[in-house]
Amino acid sequence: MGRAHEVRAKAMAATAAKKSKLYSIYAKEIYQAAKGNPDPTSNDVLRRVIEKAKKEQVPADVINRNIEKVKKGVSENYETVEYEAFAQGGSSLIIKCLTDNSNRTISFVKTVFNKCGAKMASQGSVSFMYEHLGVIGIKDHTEEEVMDALINADVDVNDIENENDMIVVYTEVQDLNNAKKALETTFPGITFELDEISYFSKDSVTLSGEDKEKFEKLLAMLDDLDDVSNVYHNVEL
Repeated sequence: MGRAHEVRAKAMAATAAKKSKLYSIYAKEIYQAAKGNPDPTSNDVLRRVIEKAKKEQVPADVINRNIEKVKKGVSENYETVEYEAFAQGGSSLIIKCLTDNSNRTISFVKTVFNKCGAKMASQGSVSFMYEHLGVIGIKDHTEEEVMDALINADVDVNDIENENDMIVVYTEVQDLNNAKKALETTFPGITFELDEISYFSKDSVTLSGEDKEKFEKLLAMLDDLDDVSNVYHNVEL
């Protein structure tokens, strides 16, 4: 399966998680994206987060309330932090968190690591084994049509795939918005089936037996932490 499958699998897992956590994550992401410019028509990052939230059926009240917080000057400070780790059988992870207290967050993450046999890694020792890419996917257009639209707009593309009748485009993170705008201009009214910034492992590992059980427990416990927004790993599940 292509890399797009990994993105969809993560989205499905997030939807199946507790709705309260899902709403909390998007509330923080929307607030953070809105700081400085709460207008989604001119704030590309905010618009993308709102579109993702709507796809995952986050209530409009959650979206609007956190934009209004920014407009009213409510002060909340969140930061994105990432932790890298090694676990069973050559597995590795990148844990992305959005938190207002990094000391609390790292304490909780380390507790999970200790219970599940994972080890915190120094920054960069895991991420160099991953690609950090923007991903967009559309249907009802051919690979040639999509590529022509991106070339005509002078947008650099990392890769392009046809996966289950969906054209999936991978870009460098800084080129993602330009790629979206080029496709929206060429194909008015298109819907993005995928719209993510994600990590993709360059190589994968397969676990079995006790190693697999421990790794699945690790993922479940990380998912239970309120500050954890995404977990990327190199394990074929």
